[in-house]
Amino acid sequence: MSIESHVAELERRHAALEAQIREAVSHPSADSLEIADMKRRKLQLKEQITKLRDATIH
Repeated sequence: MSIESHVAELERRHAALEAQIREAVSHPSADSLEIADMKRRKLQLKEQITKLRDATIH
């Protein structure tokens, strides 16, 4: 898998998590621990994307 396709896949997963978080937050009975876990995974994906992009620039 090329770096560009890997970044694209990570971005797709990041966007999917963002949508899941928005959906979960919109429900009053949302599990705050589950939302926190999704946000943590989203941040990890963002960090991976940034590292890969920085590696391709240098």
